[in-house]
Amino acid sequence: MNIFLTGATGFLGGRLIRNLLEEGHTVHILARNIEKANALKGNLPLSLQGRVHILQGDIVLPNFGISKAVLDSLSNNVDIFYHLAALVKFDHDLHDTLMQMNYTGTKEALKVAEKLGATKFIHVSTAYTVGKSNEGAEELYETTQRFNNPYEESKVLAEHEVFRYRDKMDVSIFRPAIIVGDSKTGEADSAFTLYGFMRGLELFKRRLDRKDSNEKVHLVGSKDGTSNLVPVDYVADILTIAATKAEKNTIYNITNPSPPKNREILNTIKNHLQFDNLGIYEKGTSFSLSPVEEQLNGMLQVFDPYLDRSIAFSDRNTQKLIADSPIAHLNMTDEILNIIVRAYFEPDLEKVEL
Repeated sequence: MNIFLTGATGFLGGRLIRNLLEEGHTVHILARNIEKANALKGNLPLSLQGRVHILQGDIVLPNFGISKAVLDSLSNNVDIFYHLAALVKFDHDLHDTLMQMNYTGTKEALKVAEKLGATKFIHVSTAYTVGKSNEGAEELYETTQRFNNPYEESKVLAEHEVFRYRDKMDVSIFRPAIIVGDSKTGEADSAFTLYGFMRGLELFKRRLDRKDSNEKVHLVGSKDGTSNLVPVDYVADILTIAATKAEKNTIYNITNPSPPKNREILNTIKNHLQFDNLGIYEKGTSFSLSPVEEQLNGMLQVFDPYLDRSIAFSDRNTQKLIADSPIAHLNMTDEILNIIVRAYFEPDLEKVEL
């Protein structure tokens, strides 16, 4: 099939493109940064490169900034439109930027997909459209619910926009949780979510090391809270079979049925960082933060809504989707978690082992 895809140069996009090409599809990718797109194409096997076509454009521009002649050449020649492009940041002061990228960008993607005559639109959202609720369903959430940040709000609004097109094309929404590295190698290309958190801890430990400080420091959170981590290969594999198996007007949570507890994640990070002086103050208990601890928690405050809760996600639709496929329902072991964290702190070691 002929596939149009946004977000090609992102963490997930590169994995998905290779999967789709290996399945025999032809992929037209939208890229704002042509150099990155060419590098992505150049890293593919030569046998696959001929079926990758790069289009320069921007998702927030009308028609993505693509000329009418190019759009006309693709008209009625695109079977599936994958919309992955998004800004993943949780800062409240980025409200307008997030709305433009994630909401307006999705509206433009839907308009372009309709003009191209695509029969199927696959939208990649986030499991955290659940907002402040701790029950994640495979259905649309209300736009009036409470959100932790403008990122969540922008993605909920985008989902509703997708469903407004359900009479014009088959639409499906896929909601990955926190995407992390490959389950076998730990390889990742991301500065967001877990990687932003690990980077923050790494930088803070360097500060303490420069001061030769052995002071005990604490994050504020929940030791028994969970973080719903999903390896990028699991997400890409599910999105690949979605090309032929996704049902219209259906939402799929790509989530971890047994997510690791925060204490397990933090202990794994501590071991690799050799940050033995790091602990957790249980949110809701009595404690007093030192000036150093206030600095640490201030650096990582955008992650606060995800450090003190456990969300129960339903993924029945996803289980049904993968039931007759080679994809096994996710079982993310402690070993996989260790591989993923180690690959961040010791990337050269992973390359040697590969």
